[in-house]
Amino acid sequence: MALSGDDTRLIAAVAATLGVASRAASRFRAVIVVAGALIADARLLVAQRNRPPELAGLWELPGGKVAPGETDAQALARELQEELGVTVTVGEKLGEDVPLSDTVILRAYRVSTDDAPHAHDHHAVRWVGAAELEDLPWVPADRAWLAELTAALTQSR
Repeated sequence: MALSGDDTRLIAAVAATLGVASRAASRFRAVIVVAGALIADARLLVAQRNRPPELAGLWELPGGKVAPGETDAQALARELQEELGVTVTVGEKLGEDVPLSDTVILRAYRVSTDDAPHAHDHHAVRWVGAAELEDLPWVPADRAWLAELTAALTQSR
């Protein structure tokens, strides 16, 4: 008999309450999505999504999913190479994790590069200053970091 998602979550919750590991609980791992805040000359690089349709046209910090066996830093470096054509150094974590669902967590890091970014996987990329952040049509999850991004841009002047 196959377990439904609700059954798996119930088993994991009961196992956690009892302090018992279960196979169902061990299969219930969060997917981590990482995003990069590339700041240079008091400006932030943002990327405009071209898909899926419900997010097309909105702006985000570029990044992607952490693959099995990768660290956050390795995944972010890989994703930014694929999406922007840049080699980055991953720095400190930016703000708090943002839960996207029960199983997906979004996490951001400061990144730096000497390369010029290009939109390989987005409709466009552009540099914005602190005064532009609030008015930008953001992907909803990335709005969680606006205070931290504004502070980082203000400090980098």
